[in-house]
Order: sequence, then structure tokens, then C-alpha cells
Amino acid sequence: MKKLRLFVLLLILVTLSSLIPTYGLEPIDLPEPPAPSEPEKPSFIVCIDPGHQAKGDGKSEAVAPGSGQRKARVSSGTAGVATKKAEYVVNLEASMILKQLLEEKGYTVYMTRESHDVNISNAERAEFANQKGAQMTIRIHCDSIGNSGKTGATLLVPSKTSKYTSGIYEKSNAYAECLKTALKEKGVKVNGIFERGDMTGFNWSRVPVVIFEMGFMSNYNEDRMLSDPSYQHKLMEAVVEALDMYRDNEQ
Repeated sequence: MKKLRLFVLLLILVTLSSLIPTYGLEPIDLPEPPAPSEPEKPSFIVCIDPGHQAKGDGKSEAVAPGSGQRKARVSSGTAGVATKKAEYVVNLEASMILKQLLEEKGYTVYMTRESHDVNISNAERAEFANQKGAQMTIRIHCDSIGNSGKTGATLLVPSKTSKYTSGIYEKSNAYAECLKTALKEKGVKVNGIFERGDMTGFNWSRVPVVIFEMGFMSNYNEDRMLSDPSYQHKLMEAVVEALDMYRDNEQ
């Protein structure tokens, strides 16, 4: 009798459960999980040093850490034979274009100066790049020489034999080679890549560094070109393309 009552009770429960509406229990089509995307490249840190400043500083500083040899802290640079424009002005004009181009491509950019009224020595500029952890420092300059017929860009890198710069030579030179290629592809004459062991800004640097001498302000035509925003833009595009190339090669 007890078994019969239990059976009837179970039958009632089963019947009632079948009458309960199953709201919200319909099967749901879940979206496909997104395909894993490639990880973004970490931001690449570039320090731009627009060469010189409005007023030079003739006080001396050590040409290298612990060196007894001393040089002037910083000069105001040269000036154009045609435009009469000061080099430090042209350097900053081109550097600001470079900053914009690099930031548009996602580079992290630090500038040693963004005005002319500063007093930053060559060693201090190098130390600034060191502190920022720059993966490449690009020092923007213009050239001048007694021979007014001389033209073209020149690239300077730290010496591979100097005890101060041997550790940064390889990467500095690798970028200079990329820049040489990028400039030539744009039809810019490049006089070559030259090592220097006497430059304060190189000897104090612990990060890769290249000086880009954009051209000769002592040549009438090239001086005018160096003040032309479109030509500055072309040169700085080459700098960016070379950084892209260098960065890809470093991966």
C-alpha cells in the first residue's frame, strides 16, 4: 500500500513538472569567439635632438665620462649662405616634422628641445636620451664647409673602437645603413657613413645614436632646399622609413 502511494505521488510530480513552462530555456546560438589577433609591437622609443640652440655656451665639459679632455658645452651652429637662417632654426623645423611623423606611426618620441631659448650641453642631451631609455637617438644637424660646391647628406656614428662607444656602435651603424638606403631611394645624395670618436654627444651616450647632417648650408642651392618645408618633410620621411626598416630587422 505504501509502495502504491509512493508510485502515485511520483506520477503526480512527473505530470506537474511537464506542465511547468520552460521560459528562457531555449537553446541560444553563441557567437564564435574572435580569432586571436597578433600581439601589437611594443612602442619604440626615439629621442630627437635638434642640434644647437640660439646662444652657444663656451664653458667646457668633459668630452667623455672621466676624460681630462674638454670641449665647449654647445655651439649655436652655422647659418645659411643664401637664406641667412641659423642652423639651429632649420634643425628644429625638421625635428618637429619628424616628431609628428613618428607619433602618427605610434612611436614614443622625446625631444631634447622644442624651443631655441635653452641651454643644454651635448653631454646633457646624451644623458637625457639615456634616461628616457631611447632605442635610437637621432641628432638633426646641417653641415657647412669652406668649399661652397660641396653638397649632400652625411651620417655620423660612434666609433667602434672607442672604449666609450664600442657597445653602441653596431646598432647605431645598422640604423645609419638603413637611413642611407632610405635617403638614396628618395634621390638624396649621401656622402657616406663616418665614425667619430671625438664627439661629446656620442661618448656620453649609452643608447644607439646617429647624427644626420641633412646637407650643406654653405652651398647656395642646398641651403635654400634645407629651409623648404617640403624638402624637410622628404628628409624626415626617410628617417621614419629607415626606423621602420631598422625596427623590423631587429625583431
